[in-house]
Amino acid sequence: MGRELQKKKRRSKRQPVRPKKPGKVLNPRGNTLIAKAWDKKETLTQNYQRLGLVSRLRGATGGTEKKLSSSSSSGAASSARDALTITPAVQAVVSEARVEFGPDGRIARVIDGARTNPLNDMLCALESDDTTDEEWGGIAEAQTGAATTDTVRQLVEMSHNAAPKRVHVPSTGERQWLQRLIDRHGDDTTAMARDMRLNPMQQTAADIARRIGRLRNTS
Repeated sequence: MGRELQKKKRRSKRQPVRPKKPGKVLNPRGNTLIAKAWDKKETLTQNYQRLGLVSRLRGATGGTEKKLSSSSSSGAASSARDALTITPAVQAVVSEARVEFGPDGRIARVIDGARTNPLNDMLCALESDDTTDEEWGGIAEAQTGAATTDTVRQLVEMSHNAAPKRVHVPSTGERQWLQRLIDRHGDDTTAMARDMRLNPMQQTAADIARRIGRLRNTS
């Protein structure tokens, strides 16, 4: 009897009723400015559009509302284009250039080896390059216009202000451990690293010296 009932349930097209889980309310914890301006009654996309942010730099592939065009007589729907969307290049121009780096490791200038050839002269590539190299001015930051929201302006200002460096304070156990090493070996960090009884975790000599320096700076 039980087996026949299971077969009947398996043949039935009626799906079992499952309780619907309530939607999880998003609570942003990454940034304080976004958390203060976040509206829990709106979706993530609505919050991002109101704050002037985007979740991805490429264009939307779906899930966006389409606005009907009033000018067109056919009434075709045209999707609004986001101003922050990066449009990929249809035909990428592949060329070679020489890059010079400065003493700080950043790009100092870009030397382009290509010569201008408006007349499509085939002998232009064989001539010597006497043109002066153009200096590279770096990457300019995007200018914040009138359409920028207050949240975006505050985020830009926060990005320019460097966070204060956190000072590591040795714990009580670390202080006692370093003091025992100093009492036995003095300033010989190599002997401290080889002491298997007081240094069971096999900390290196450089790490022990760095910890001792922090201990003396905080004390």
